[in-house]
Amino acid sequence: MHRIAELWHHYYVLAIVGADYALARRTGMNTSTEVAQSISARALRIMVADDHDLVRQGLRSMLEAQPGWTVCGEATTGREAIDLAQQLRPEVVVIDIHMPNVDGLQATREILAANPQTEVLILTLDETKEIVQAGREAGARGIVMKSDAALDLVAAVAALAQHESFYTPKASQILLQSHVHPLGVSTAATVKLSERERDVVVLVAEGLGNKQIGTTLGISVKTVESHRRNIMRKLGLKSSADLVRYAVRDGLVRA
Repeated sequence: MHRIAELWHHYYVLAIVGADYALARRTGMNTSTEVAQSISARALRIMVADDHDLVRQGLRSMLEAQPGWTVCGEATTGREAIDLAQQLRPEVVVIDIHMPNVDGLQATREILAANPQTEVLILTLDETKEIVQAGREAGARGIVMKSDAALDLVAAVAALAQHESFYTPKASQILLQSHVHPLGVSTAATVKLSERERDVVVLVAEGLGNKQIGTTLGISVKTVESHRRNIMRKLGLKSSADLVRYAVRDGLVRA
């Protein structure tokens, strides 16, 4: 009973917050997310997949409060999400991990197989190690807790629209812990990267920006930038793409 009450609390909050976003836009007020994020007004087509009407209503209201953003379709089952994504080809799909018929992870795999340019954001009630890893392995570029959607949804979709990853600090820490697995003697050991520099390499390879890396590691953006310069100098690399290839080759992250 407690779990059911918790679920409906999340759904209620999403619906109310979505309505508040719409009201704020109509009255000319800035939402907190809009103040914190420099969101481009370019057109963005988003598909929403969740089997609860209240959740879809809340998500639509929050997303369409952003200039140029449109929810081009809604799906209530995993199979419908797969079919609708192939038909509509949205730039971003926001999908609940627990979907009827086909779960959100399998739907993510099939959506990305048919539409590689689409980005998928997974919504979940539980930000566990298993869910974070499964979401990444399915191809999702971001994960947001339903309870935190009012804070993180717009920023997450904006990041995915730029083909950047979005993970909460907790999810980032899970990725950091699960992907540091050197295979034998690595180049990192040879050139003596510090533990902090190795952490930065892993998070860069996961697609996180400097601000998210700083939040995850508890350091400033300037410190992140300094670490990146030092890493590039030590490894003799020229670009972020080189750094990602190095991280995969050296066993710091999975390909």
